[in-house]
Amino acid sequence: MAEPESTIINTDVKQKDPSEALVIAVTTRAIFSLEEERKLYLEKGKEEYARHQQANQDKPLSPGTAFAFIQAAQYVNKKILESNPAEKDLFDILVLSNNSPESGVRIVNSAKHYGVSSALVFQQEVEAPSTPLRVVFDGDAVLFSNETDQVFQEQGLERAVQYERAMEAVPMGEGPLKAFAMHLGKIRKKFSQEKSPIRTYLVTARSGRDMGIRAIKTLREWGLAIDEAFFMDGAPKGPILAQIQPHIFFDDGLHNIQGAQDMGVPSAWVPSCC
Repeated sequence: MAEPESTIINTDVKQKDPSEALVIAVTTRAIFSLEEERKLYLEKGKEEYARHQQANQDKPLSPGTAFAFIQAAQYVNKKILESNPAEKDLFDILVLSNNSPESGVRIVNSAKHYGVSSALVFQQEVEAPSTPLRVVFDGDAVLFSNETDQVFQEQGLERAVQYERAMEAVPMGEGPLKAFAMHLGKIRKKFSQEKSPIRTYLVTARSGRDMGIRAIKTLREWGLAIDEAFFMDGAPKGPILAQIQPHIFFDDGLHNIQGAQDMGVPSAWVPSCC
């Protein structure tokens, strides 16, 4: 396909400011189900794929894995602007696509069909879903650094527990998604806990008894409020994720990602830096 292009959803949101907005990049294959079209491209080539997309440009694509996440993010924008029409601290959704402009018309039309477009925030007749955005984070190597994971991998669980007890008063280092979680927390503080359109969760393999205190103290030191925290003590995360039904779950363990997918939970793997 052609080189990746980008299309900004919410182009009519005049208040957004790239220096203040929380930018989320997502591919069209995540927003819409394009498995059949992808198969056609692989089997018959770019030209046949483009002809198919153009011939079906008025037929909306089915929602994909990230569709509900994008809807929920736009719902957050809607609630923020209801409180303050001049607010600039919004979600800015960047859609990345490998489609050519000609075959990309179907993507645009599908976005308009479902209301995931620039009109969503401002046109009263386009109603956003009233479902809060639910985001679940793993702890070590995701929200926090992987320092304790390294001790566990090299010296075992008992030494990791000892390390945590010795370091209990010292906040953990920053993980790769700390900045994202902090920005979510900043937006969340615009609302009371009862009326917030964002809910965040910590679901970690740590035990609450032996290794939970430092995690809680670190969140407190950062000023990051989490709605609910689950210390699984090594138990599978899938069942609790099935109860939460998050729009997205971030974890550095591929076995946890698989467990989430088995429960039908959209998930994203955070590769370990070490």
